[in-house]
Amino acid sequence: MAQIQHTRRYRDQVLSRGRIESLIAEGRKVVIVDGMVLKVDAWLPYHPGGDKAILHLVGRDATNEVKAFHSQETQAFMQKYRIGRIEGQWQDFVPPIQGGSFRRDEDQQTDPVKDQGETMCEDSSESSQDPSPVFEPLKHRTAGLRRRRQSDGAASESSETSLDTLAIGEPALEIKKSYQGDERTQQELQHDLETFPSLDAETQYKIIHKYQELDQRLRAEGLYDCNYWAYAIEGLRYTALGLLAFLFLRIGWYLISGLFLGMLWHQLVFTVHDAGHMGITHNFHMDSCIGIFIADFIGGLSCCWWKRNHNVHHIVTNSAQHDPDIQHMPFFAISHRFFESLRSTYYDRVMTCDPVAKFMLQYQHYLYYPILTFGRFNLYVLSWQYIIMGQGPRKGPAWWHRYLEMVGHIFFWYWFGYLTVYKSIPDGWNRFLFVMISHGVTMPVHVQITLSHFAMSTADLGVAESFPQRMLRTTMDVDCPEWLDFFHGGLQFQAVHHLFPRMPRHNLRKAQKMVMEFCDDVKIPYTIYDFTEGNGKVIGRLENIAKQAKIMSQCQKAAFNDVVEGH
Repeated sequence: MAQIQHTRRYRDQVLSRGRIESLIAEGRKVVIVDGMVLKVDAWLPYHPGGDKAILHLVGRDATNEVKAFHSQETQAFMQKYRIGRIEGQWQDFVPPIQGGSFRRDEDQQTDPVKDQGETMCEDSSESSQDPSPVFEPLKHRTAGLRRRRQSDGAASESSETSLDTLAIGEPALEIKKSYQGDERTQQELQHDLETFPSLDAETQYKIIHKYQELDQRLRAEGLYDCNYWAYAIEGLRYTALGLLAFLFLRIGWYLISGLFLGMLWHQLVFTVHDAGHMGITHNFHMDSCIGIFIADFIGGLSCCWWKRNHNVHHIVTNSAQHDPDIQHMPFFAISHRFFESLRSTYYDRVMTCDPVAKFMLQYQHYLYYPILTFGRFNLYVLSWQYIIMGQGPRKGPAWWHRYLEMVGHIFFWYWFGYLTVYKSIPDGWNRFLFVMISHGVTMPVHVQITLSHFAMSTADLGVAESFPQRMLRTTMDVDCPEWLDFFHGGLQFQAVHHLFPRMPRHNLRKAQKMVMEFCDDVKIPYTIYDFTEGNGKVIGRLENIAKQAKIMSQCQKAAFNDVVEGH
């Protein structure tokens, strides 16, 4: 009994901001959830979603992120790691993985004035430099990049430039001090500061409060309950596509067979996405098995690799340095900051802007669709790297997923590579065409994935920005008729999905109307285009960065010639 009382006192102790900073300085992984201080070091290697997702929340109030991604049971389990509580409203630190610096107790006593919340991130300090000759000053443009719904009815105009500025966590109020010479970055940042609600604590708290009220309303209306009849229809569609692929393979119409197989893979991706977010049964093991069976056994891709990647994407959406979903060097860059050879905190390597990248980026708007046509082959490589190198959790509830995925990949290459391509198709040319067509047909899903983010802001407004505002600022929805929902598989509601990732996709259309009302209420622009218009915006963004890459290449070539001729 005495031990229990001691534990309760320990968990109820009030920890000061300085004490929490000192713990993080000592290497502890401390996260704030609902006013409770959690030290999750011991859980890090067990976390099914990977360690990086947690590391991006160290020193921050992660209440909204935790509740958005976890069940009530998991949230209750987290109390096991509680070491205390805070009083008052928490001011986020910049996580160490994002360049934040922390002081131990003794250092705080010698430097009591310094507040880590105002510390510049490593990458941003390195980016402080004289005006770049590559980027000419921006001029006022009347052509807007985005069409948004705004409560005041005023049109929001923005330049068709990269909206990227700093690494995550760098306070927006400090940017003008460190980026005096970078006029382009200044204007991109200023655009977001003027377009979106103020970053002051009171405004952001109101947004969070309204967001939490909306979440409760959606739950009360049953939108977190899965519509299994809708999945029955999905199952019939998958079965029909699979049977057609098999039928045409048997009668020797190999190209048509490959077409239907590719269509099947395209559709199955959406259910894997649902399962990865626990949006089908809401049971971790059941949804994981559904995702692995479809992705690995039928599709040859690693469901667990995707989850690890995707969880980080949801936490640091559209951050040039941290979000793996927009890190596609040397083929694509949606921000001029990729010219700086940024270091990816996800891949833990420098994304070098080498001569190959400088050449490729000049033509990225032409290469966008052709490269995405071969996107599935790259996913095979990433999947095998993840499994062979053991990048997933080797302990905890997901320890066995790696071995199930190994079996799944062996099974896939047996039925697809051996039985289908090698044994069922008689000659090399038809085998080649079958493989290329079946894989090329999946290209639209890669377009659908990138469409939601490539044309959106990559600027970082700092740790003061709330979770819902950051998600809506970096994500767009796609407007399509209801009868076409099956083609997009829920990816047309990515803004809604980023706010409520565990919501079953067949309920997202109903939730969209409420999200629009929420955006009107809190004055956050809601971005939506039709599929064609959205693609145009993406190509426009890629073309703009391509022009910058070309100018940079020309300037460097001219400078090199001047040096050579000077000698």
